[in-house]
Amino acid sequence: MRFFLRRAVFYLFTAWAAITINFFLPRMMKGDPVSAFIASNQGRISPEAIDSLKILFGLDNHMSLWQQYVQYWGLLLHGDLGRSFSRGLAPVTDVIGAALPWTVGLVGLATIISFVLGTAFGAIIGWRRGSKADLAVPFATFFSTVPYFWMGLIAIAVFSSTLGWFPASHAYGKGSDPGFTFSFIGDVIAHGTLPALTIVISSLGGWILGMRNMMITVLDEDFVTVAQAKGLPRGQVLWRYAARNAMLPQLSSFALSLGFIVSGTIVMELVFSYPGVGKLLLDATTAKDYPLMQGLFLVITLTVLVANILADVAYAILDPRTRQMEG
Repeated sequence: MRFFLRRAVFYLFTAWAAITINFFLPRMMKGDPVSAFIASNQGRISPEAIDSLKILFGLDNHMSLWQQYVQYWGLLLHGDLGRSFSRGLAPVTDVIGAALPWTVGLVGLATIISFVLGTAFGAIIGWRRGSKADLAVPFATFFSTVPYFWMGLIAIAVFSSTLGWFPASHAYGKGSDPGFTFSFIGDVIAHGTLPALTIVISSLGGWILGMRNMMITVLDEDFVTVAQAKGLPRGQVLWRYAARNAMLPQLSSFALSLGFIVSGTIVMELVFSYPGVGKLLLDATTAKDYPLMQGLFLVITLTVLVANILADVAYAILDPRTRQMEG
């Protein structure tokens, strides 16, 4: 209990600090949302409308910075992240909510698949070190160094332009009617196959190499030797003793990967013109849409914190020594 209380206090403080920085950062930048909105409309806005926009964006000149900060927390607790002027003054929560499922569905599924496959293959290769299984290491090293965008361009050139097996861009066809129908779901799967394969292939090598190296280290530990001396089945020694301890460092990396799922793979989404959060963040930055940028940064930060909390819990469950040392 002491371990979990300490971690809870730490993450609550981190969340407060992140939210506070998220409040002050746009106000420290050159310009403001109102000025950008006026520039996008070529200055055709009345002074009364400018005052209304400043109130709308939480930049009322009649309020002190502390009052704006308190108001920001009040709006935040009610789920109000402001309005995006690059999206027709639509609520930021609606804009992010429309892009979030695409990123979570694509990048999240691809990250989980690459982690599971890479950890399993890495454990087997490490267990059979010195055998022909080590031939997979150079290939894993090569694919782990290939950038996402380069892999994506190759996939488009081969499987879309040359073979014509998969679409090259977007999340679904222009003539498709969005809905929970078999035709639309099939269209989404077809459009998401190439981006997902790009993420899986590019990240698979890193998981394989990390797990293999940890397995080689763990196999020299005394508890593995004792388990083998007891005559336990090889599969039980591999998965219940060696792999369980070797994958502990992998969990931290996996938690960070899950946290950054929300931010998406910006370059990948740009290459495939995929309507995810990464592309949305790039568009918001280009348009200097501060409210949308602020909302995206906040969602990404809180997601990383939640992912780290889950990693700490999983780490403490798998390794009781963590609870004992911090307790």
